[in-house]
Amino acid sequence: MKRVDRTIAIGERAWELMRAYARGASPQSYELWYTYVTGLRPRLNEAVKSHLSENLFLAADDIDRLYAAHIGTMALSEETDKVGSRLLMEMGRVINLIEAAAGSTSEYGVSLEAIQSNLQPGLEKTQMKEIVETLIGATRAVAASNQELEQRLKISRGEVESLHKVLEEVRTESLTDALTGLANRKHFEMTLAANVAHASAERAPLILTVIDIDHFKRFNDTYGHLTGDQVLRLVGAAMREHVTVGATLARFGGEEFAMLAPGIGPGEAFACAEKIRRNVMGRELLKRSTGESLGRVTISLGLAELRPGDTATTLLERADSCMYRAKQAGRNASFADWDLDEPPLASAA
Repeated sequence: MKRVDRTIAIGERAWELMRAYARGASPQSYELWYTYVTGLRPRLNEAVKSHLSENLFLAADDIDRLYAAHIGTMALSEETDKVGSRLLMEMGRVINLIEAAAGSTSEYGVSLEAIQSNLQPGLEKTQMKEIVETLIGATRAVAASNQELEQRLKISRGEVESLHKVLEEVRTESLTDALTGLANRKHFEMTLAANVAHASAERAPLILTVIDIDHFKRFNDTYGHLTGDQVLRLVGAAMREHVTVGATLARFGGEEFAMLAPGIGPGEAFACAEKIRRNVMGRELLKRSTGESLGRVTISLGLAELRPGDTATTLLERADSCMYRAKQAGRNASFADWDLDEPPLASAA
């Protein structure tokens, strides 16, 4: 089979699988199924088969999770390998130039020794002229070699800085949720673990807020995934408008968000959560193609303050539990754990 025919066949099969097993179509979903059909990522295939053995389809959050675990990391690895190869090539060029410059300097030293041995009393003018010309020529050769090395080093420095920038961009992309621009699950989990460890060691305040969009599945089923994506971006934008200094904002699940706020107390954290909730509730959702009003979105929030003995897991579980209490209370509400029996680890001034 020709390469083009094979690519078309893979694409058609990926499309069939996406329609059969995925709830809604998206570029991420298509790429996941395309990679699945190629068989290039065996662990991805195993994970998909394992999920489908217990579920009828892949939901949007399943796609996000599988993509981040098996495809996003592959792209990062490939880009890192490319940058590493370019760095090695550039280092090779610089080493060759340094060796060439060292050779020129060595030859220059030999020339000077030869000139010194030829400098005898009573030299004729022609002989002296030849010696001077030889010295000038050797000096010019070394100067030219050093100039070339200096120019190449400047170019190499620019190239290395450019490659460093590329690596930073790749790293940022690997830690960012493409849809909302917030931190992704990987970034959130890393930051949560680091902040819990630091706050526990320093006895510093740390508050985690978990946010879940109310009736999100209904929006997706009624208006489609494009409208669902619009809702996710709306919540992300509302979080940005009321973020506290030093906080980390993340989308770590399908319709689940989090705000990790170090260094603030319960009052400030709860006020921030309420501002976000009211901001989201106050925005009317419009269908982009027609301008039709689709109603308003609401969110439920759960807040938990770090306590003695907490781990990242227990803090997240308690915030999640508080969020579900807000759901049980009628949704569109914030619920905090300030009244639990155990005292918080610390209080902010």
